[in-house]
Amino acid sequence: MEKYVSDIFGEVSETINKFIAESSYQLVEIATHIASCFESGGKLMIFGNGGSAADAQHIAAEFVNRFRMERPPLPAMSLSTDTSVLTSVGNDYDFDQIFEKQLMALCKPEDLAWGISTSGNSPNVLKGLRFCAKEEISTLGFAGRDGGKMNGLCDFMLTIPSDNTARIQEVHIIAAHVICALVDEILFGRFNPDIVG
Repeated sequence: MEKYVSDIFGEVSETINKFIAESSYQLVEIATHIASCFESGGKLMIFGNGGSAADAQHIAAEFVNRFRMERPPLPAMSLSTDTSVLTSVGNDYDFDQIFEKQLMALCKPEDLAWGISTSGNSPNVLKGLRFCAKEEISTLGFAGRDGGKMNGLCDFMLTIPSDNTARIQEVHIIAAHVICALVDEILFGRFNPDIVG
């Protein structure tokens, strides 16, 4: 069993290292865009299903409360937390519309819609992203493998080089934490020219 544990951690480490080698520049691009979104009065609307819904809540909390430094709250929300909205839309219309309807009601042109789907093929995430693309609202996709149907749909796309859902989810949250740290530093820390200059 110890070998089994060691093999899992080896796979995690391999996935992280491959991702860093291929995609670290994307984290900087994404964080810069999110910081810009906040500076222009926009907010993050984050959404996904299952483990990705939990990640959406986790990421929103890091921005609204704080990440590592003391700083003002930043406007971010998860679209998977309001059970009354989710169940009413799912019941009266279709589960595929649970994010699209919320984005239609709440999203503004200056906002950023952040869809998370390990396969890149979740119908309700795709519907939400397509609505935003049509309305010219910035979109960010987090997926795995080749990005699935999300690939080519988002302004910013981050894919984890793995076919294993657990590895994809693990690197998603690490990448999100790096983005949170970068946004903090861009707005309030070492990368802010008003502070360091």
